[in-house]
Amino acid sequence: QVELVESGGGSVQPGGSLRLSCTASGSIFNINVMGWYRQAPGKELELVAQIIASGGSTNYGDFVKGGFTIRREYGANTVYMEMNSLEPEDTDVYYCNYQTHWPTYLKVWGQGTLVTVSS
Repeated sequence: QVELVESGGGSVQPGGSLRLSCTASGSIFNINVMGWYRQAPGKELELVAQIIASGGSTNYGDFVKGGFTIRREYGANTVYMEMNSLEPEDTDVYYCNYQTHWPTYLKVWGQGTLVTVSS
């Protein structure tokens, strides 16, 4: 069993910044991917960013304009995402995600953290 605890959400003005963090605990497999998806009510989950355990490969959602950066030390079970130049459309609930494809397929979700960008 893997559990995720995330934090860092809050309210900022347009152009502001936030730093999200997520820590995985439990039966962690060393080959895994962690990151964030976001979701508005009634909408599908949307990839924000993800990073492999080595920290050497990242993947960002199509909407990301370059102001978001996900980081992870090699083998670490905690990931961080710096979100800069936030815009109102970035307002959403952000869910940390952990997934593996071997030895089994597994996806685990964090509790979600709310990001609000408004004047």
